[in-house]
Amino acid sequence: MRSINAHLLGLLFVTSFLSETTFAQETATNVVEPTWESMAEHYQVPEWFVDGKLGVWFHWGISSAIDENRPNDGSHYGRRMYGPNDGETGGQLTMTETLTEWHTKHYGDPADFGYEKLVPLLKAERWDPDALVKFVKDNGARLIMPVATHHDNFDMYDSSHPWNSVKMGPHRDTLREWKDAAAKQGLKFGVSTHLYWSPRFFNTARKYQKEGTPEWKLFNMDYDPKTYSAQDSWNQHWYDRCWELIEKYDPDMFNNDAPFPDERRGKGLGIKLFSSYINRDLEENSGKQTVVFSCKSGNLDKAAFTYNLERGSASDIHPEPWMWATDLSGNWFYRKGAVNRMAVPVMVGNAVDAISKNGVVMLNIALKGDGTIPENQLAYLTAFGDFLKINGEGIYGARPWKIFGEGPLKMKDGRQGENHEQFSQEDIRFTTKDGMLYAFVLAPPTTDIVIKTLATDGILDQEISTIELMGSDEELKWNRGASGLTIQVPNTLPNTVVSGFRITLK
Repeated sequence: MRSINAHLLGLLFVTSFLSETTFAQETATNVVEPTWESMAEHYQVPEWFVDGKLGVWFHWGISSAIDENRPNDGSHYGRRMYGPNDGETGGQLTMTETLTEWHTKHYGDPADFGYEKLVPLLKAERWDPDALVKFVKDNGARLIMPVATHHDNFDMYDSSHPWNSVKMGPHRDTLREWKDAAAKQGLKFGVSTHLYWSPRFFNTARKYQKEGTPEWKLFNMDYDPKTYSAQDSWNQHWYDRCWELIEKYDPDMFNNDAPFPDERRGKGLGIKLFSSYINRDLEENSGKQTVVFSCKSGNLDKAAFTYNLERGSASDIHPEPWMWATDLSGNWFYRKGAVNRMAVPVMVGNAVDAISKNGVVMLNIALKGDGTIPENQLAYLTAFGDFLKINGEGIYGARPWKIFGEGPLKMKDGRQGENHEQFSQEDIRFTTKDGMLYAFVLAPPTTDIVIKTLATDGILDQEISTIELMGSDEELKWNRGASGLTIQVPNTLPNTVVSGFRITLK
């Protein structure tokens, strides 16, 4: 009996050993080398990101708490308050000169009242991350992404860098509280870092600094504002700060919203960080990628990361999932006088357009210094939330169809220059899920809806069984012919700026 048991135990040991060896070999093949070619080969966007469709970005920091009636600062108060940078001209120069003059009159000369003295203004006295995260979830978000560090080199978390939100300002680990709130609501948690800009950002503040003071580190005085990207000490500092952020807060998404150390001058520390982030995730999840890495480097192979097409648009369906990021405040960071030039209906239409082209929507909310959402931004998020409550089945988990849609409004391809023009009822966008086809009319229809793409001799090679207006029980009248699918305008429309039709195919 003992020999049989020993034999069985031996077999189990060998089987276990072979299984573990096979797993180790399989995991090893998934290890990403610190090259963009290896990233492109291995990077896989997780389904939760593509399925979730909507994230909310939170820009919140020191500049959120500066007097809300300040003049336009282009969300770069800390850079402009010290005066013009070399090479600034035109409207940018005027904006900087106006802000410097305002700061001097309002707070004092920058030599006496520098950016560091604005830090105590950020008190977060009404900030309730649980309520905020629940609010954005109720309006359709599946991901939150607060800014961890902006250009001003101030960490909104408990970091080894001395200028952080735990040691000063609100005296709270805001990232930890955001993460905990997201977990309670079942949302994914991302972080955004803009750290690499900071040595250049404070270029004009340098003349006011004294060696040995705490401010020396805030203003990056150990790094040259013009050649810092070639300084090994800076690139290593950037790497260490970012890796600490990843290790400490384990984000589901890491958005690098700035340049990074390149292979030519920065010893490849950028790609080393990004590949290590993916490898760390693969190791923790049995070789399956569960995290998202995004950046703005449109000149690189977009199979290697998730492209952050900030304030831009796509002219057609992209082969890889991408992110349309836009700001609801008009300034990225809160300022009372900021105006979003994109109307609410246009924003909703732009979002649906992005989704039809394999995009994921990221809407930025600029919180006030006290941690609350300004009223003018609420209208944008709730409008999209109202749309999703009715039409979510054609959005969440959906994928692009054969083509994105049709209509006269043509979208630019690339970052910046996002659409501000009103859509018409001729602008139609498609998605598909579980064999169902969804058609979204990007403006309230006033006459019969004609979808030319769905003509009998078009690319839809199946017959249509039924058509329903999501959010309505009204029986629709429709016919399909050689000129297109015509849907008689319904008697009543759901109270959303975009109408979605569920098309069941035979």
